[in-house]
Amino acid sequence: MSKILVVAEHDGSRLNASAAKTVACAAGIDGALIDIVVLASTADAIAAEAAQLDGVNSVLTIERAENEHAVTAVLAPQIAALAEGYSHVFGPSTTFGKDLMPHVAALLGVNQVSDIMKVESSHTFQRPVYAGNAVVTVTAPEDSVVVATVRIASYSAVGADNSATVQTADVSVDVPTHTRFVELQSGASDRPDLQTAAKVVSGGRALASEENFRIIYELAEKLGAGVGASRAAVDAGYVPNEMQVGQTGKIIAPDLYIAIGISGAIQHLTGIKDAGTIVAINKDEEAPIFEVADIGLVADLFTAVPELTKALS
Repeated sequence: MSKILVVAEHDGSRLNASAAKTVACAAGIDGALIDIVVLASTADAIAAEAAQLDGVNSVLTIERAENEHAVTAVLAPQIAALAEGYSHVFGPSTTFGKDLMPHVAALLGVNQVSDIMKVESSHTFQRPVYAGNAVVTVTAPEDSVVVATVRIASYSAVGADNSATVQTADVSVDVPTHTRFVELQSGASDRPDLQTAAKVVSGGRALASEENFRIIYELAEKLGAGVGASRAAVDAGYVPNEMQVGQTGKIIAPDLYIAIGISGAIQHLTGIKDAGTIVAINKDEEAPIFEVADIGLVADLFTAVPELTKALS
């Protein structure tokens, strides 16, 4: 039997949607016994959410003042200590997981398996390489713990009809003091989170300025959608880096993705290949984005997008 520890991502009060998708991956291993660990200063509310996820055996909480903020140097030693007795330790392939899980793997002295997109057996997985243009099968050693990140865009969230037990984990480990939390700077927004939104509207370099990007926000507001951007738009300074979609940004899988003024470079397409329906608006009919779009509109975005927004009013 595989005993799997899933590291829960949260914001201090709510469980991140990536946890339900990471559990879905873990459940793909035959005979898996799945536990979730919540590291926080106060874990009750988060643990209660985690306990509802289908397929979860128990929720372990580690409450320490140092865990108030997700600092990798603080969390990783605790997870590594808790990993004893587990055959697998899974985390989401989000910014949180990509930062944390390699540190956990290093402390355990194993190689990390990155971006699991399909489980073939307890130690054999599929993952994308070359910007998603190829898929490789990797096999981890069976005599050591498997530390991995899960490509959450490849999985649907498990249901939330469970009532797993919640218990306190006993982990006695000193956390480093050389790394400390100073400040979190993030833009306040009422829009859905980019990585979990069912609908996403993204803009590209063709918008030409930060001011012009407002038409993307206006359309997204009408649709109740998250807002993303191409790397070119981010590099040009139109929007912050946290909005970047693509290989070096965020990998997303919304039900609806609208790409506006985005040419469709392979780096960007990697981030949206799992989207349900892709809509492209671009005045260049030869733009690569049209090769993957389910619906394409060849038009001037400065005319088409305001008309679309008005039609939704």
